[in-house]
Amino acid sequence: MSEKSAPADREMTGPFDISEVSAVQPFIDLGAIKVTPRTGLQLRLDIEEATKRLVAATFDIDGSTLQVQVFAAPRTEGLWNEIREQVAAQVVKQGGKADHVVGPFGPEVRAAVPTADGSKRPVRFVGVDGPKWFLRGVISGPAAESDSRAAVVEDVFRSIVVNRGTEALPPRELLTLRVPPQPGTVA
Repeated sequence: MSEKSAPADREMTGPFDISEVSAVQPFIDLGAIKVTPRTGLQLRLDIEEATKRLVAATFDIDGSTLQVQVFAAPRTEGLWNEIREQVAAQVVKQGGKADHVVGPFGPEVRAAVPTADGSKRPVRFVGVDGPKWFLRGVISGPAAESDSRAAVVEDVFRSIVVNRGTEALPPRELLTLRVPPQPGTVA
């Protein structure tokens, strides 16, 4: 049994559950997640080649990148404490370095991940356990290196609204993302 890991005031400051936000707020609707549009925010959807399934949404803003994935989770237990350990172990196994620190969303992994050219790239892994869902973010670029550059990316992560849906799903099942109806349309 793993406790949930989330900011104590998550319901007020985000990331949010769909039940916690106003329907009149403008969002870019990606199915399982919605995000508040903002100036300079670029969206890319990541597709798994084998299945042609959308597996992640990647946001580029202010020179940094935030990749997010959302998973089904048990009602009473969290996934982040266990997944965080697995992420750190994987980074180390690949020859990188991983430190467990407390960030604005609670425990996170600040890592140096090996790159193709032999250098190491700073990456932050953040996670929040919500009601019956788990949201993971991977932050890279200047926001992974500098707290002063991180605020805008953290704000995007904080603004995400998870629409878990009602279907029964096993824990860790990726929730379905979809292409927004029309670029620029408000859901």
